[in-house]
Parts: sequence; structure tokens; C-alpha cells
Amino acid sequence: MSTENGTNGIPDTQAGPRPEPLRFYGTTWVNHDDGYAARRVGLAVGSLAVAAAACFVLRVAYQGLQIADIGSFVSLLMIVMFAICSALAFRHTWSGFTSRPDPDRQASARGLLAIGFVGSLLAYFFRTFTEAPGEKLHRAEYDRAREEYEKRTTRRSGNPMKKRRRK
Repeated sequence: MSTENGTNGIPDTQAGPRPEPLRFYGTTWVNHDDGYAARRVGLAVGSLAVAAAACFVLRVAYQGLQIADIGSFVSLLMIVMFAICSALAFRHTWSGFTSRPDPDRQASARGLLAIGFVGSLLAYFFRTFTEAPGEKLHRAEYDRAREEYEKRTTRRSGNPMKKRRRK
């Protein structure tokens, strides 16, 4: 049962496809309203602050390894591991903003992305300078769905009973 707005039985919601909400933005990305710009600025600052805090925690962990005196080889392995995982997580996150990721690949890379979380945070930070992360992909899908809906609804116009028959 549809909800009505109380005037002439007209439904409150628009007909057709609805935009998919983005995390932290909801559907404000469609018209860039309801604090969209403030959210972008806030999330850019927040993601950079969390990335900086994460780097501080990693530095403390590295100092703990130095205090434990486990050797320079293990310390070097740790630095290389975090650098490579962060670079891969950055690339994976960045490409996820322009195309839908493969669920199987996403599941298999979950551990790598968890180790390289700093790269994901930095990708999110840099993407907020141009758009809400994932907005371009969602906008293309939404526009395509709206166009298909418009084609389907305008194709059949008029009463088919009044159609003239050919002789």
C-alpha cells in the first residue's frame, strides 16, 4: 500500500528508480543539497586525521619492534609489507569508486586491505576533493536507470481502445 500525501490521492514519492544511498552521504549526492559540501569537507578532514592517527600507531608499533631488538631484517619486512599493502589498498579503493568491485576478489583481498587500511583512508581523502567517493559510478547507474524508465513510460501513451484500425 502506498502512502499518500492527503491531497487528491497522489503518492508522496516519485515513480521510477530511486538513487542508491552512499555511505555518510545518503542521497544528498543527487542534487548536492542538505549539507553535501559540509559532509565532503568533514569527511576529507576526518579521513586524513584517522590516517595520521593510524600512522602514529604504526610508528609506535615499529618502535616496539626496535626496543625488542628483533633485528633489522624483520623491521625492514614490516615497513615493506605495510608500504606494499597500503599501495595495493589505495589502488583497490580508488578503482572501486569508478566500477563495481568483483565480490570474490573483494573477499579474497579483505586481509590485504585490512593491513593496508592507511592506503584506503588516503584514497578516500583524495577522492573527496572531486566528488563524494563513488558518486560518479552511482550517478551513471542512476541516470541510466532513469533514462530506461522514461523510455518505458513514454512509449505507451494514450488509450489503446481509441486507436484507429487499419482497413
